[in-house]
Amino acid sequence: MPAPARPRSTYQATDGVEVRLPWWAIALPSIMFAVLLLLVVSPGEAHAATADPAVGRLFARVVELLTG
Repeated sequence: MPAPARPRSTYQATDGVEVRLPWWAIALPSIMFAVLLLLVVSPGEAHAATADPAVGRLFARVVELLTG
């Protein structure tokens, strides 16, 4: 049994396409990428980050917020 055909759209294509994204559609994936990238850093390279304890506290806070 064939599926019913959908009628063609009466919408006419325009020359320019405008896509509007909410702020979080760019910000959240970017932040999560940065966090995951920093978590993947090997232990041999992580010693540079230990010089600033604020970075460690920030990551601990992020993990605490994500785990609930």
